[in-house]
Amino acid sequence: MEASRIHNRWPIAREGLPFILIAAGLTGFTALLGWTWLSVLLGILTLFVTSFFRDPERISSAAPHAVLSPADGRILKVEHIESPDNPLKAPAEKVSIFMTVFNVHVNRIPVSATILETIYSPGKFFSADLDKASDENEKNSLVLATRDGRKLVVVQIAGLIARRIACWVKPGDFLNAGERFGLIRFGSRLEVFVPAGSAIVAAPGRKVRAGETVIGYLDGPSESER
Repeated sequence: MEASRIHNRWPIAREGLPFILIAAGLTGFTALLGWTWLSVLLGILTLFVTSFFRDPERISSAAPHAVLSPADGRILKVEHIESPDNPLKAPAEKVSIFMTVFNVHVNRIPVSATILETIYSPGKFFSADLDKASDENEKNSLVLATRDGRKLVVVQIAGLIARRIACWVKPGDFLNAGERFGLIRFGSRLEVFVPAGSAIVAAPGRKVRAGETVIGYLDGPSESER
């Protein structure tokens, strides 16, 4: 586990610091040379890169059986999958989330769990909002086990311009719900597979925040949570 990234206390993800420093340095250099328009454009680029790698603190008061969104973005699809031919290897409920370049791109664990396995799969780079991106794009899958033995899978999927998937955890690591586990740049997709029968409360089109928004419940919501 890369503890400095998992427990980051900076407002910026450390993986973004080299990009921010390079952009800021070029902005300052062109400004000193008197290249005003270029320095303005580079200044805007610096602000964009800084915004892209922002890493705000997130706190959730959700119930222990709640499934939190692993990403900021918009719900693309919610599906019931009866066939075991999916990353969970069993009937599952699947939630797909699309992140634009304007969303926070730090990913968070949806439930308190131990990492059983990480599986990297090379692939293509179709736009992440397309259905075929789920099957054909480059991806990294995390197989999780809760304390009571239930399995979930979270899949980081690269997009059209997202060519770098970062995963900061390894098998054997335990993370609490909402803790950081990785990042994708720039614009991408995450998918969550939970056991069939779990209550999914997220709906297509809904905006979600990583580590805060509840997208489902492993045991179904209580009356007060409905």
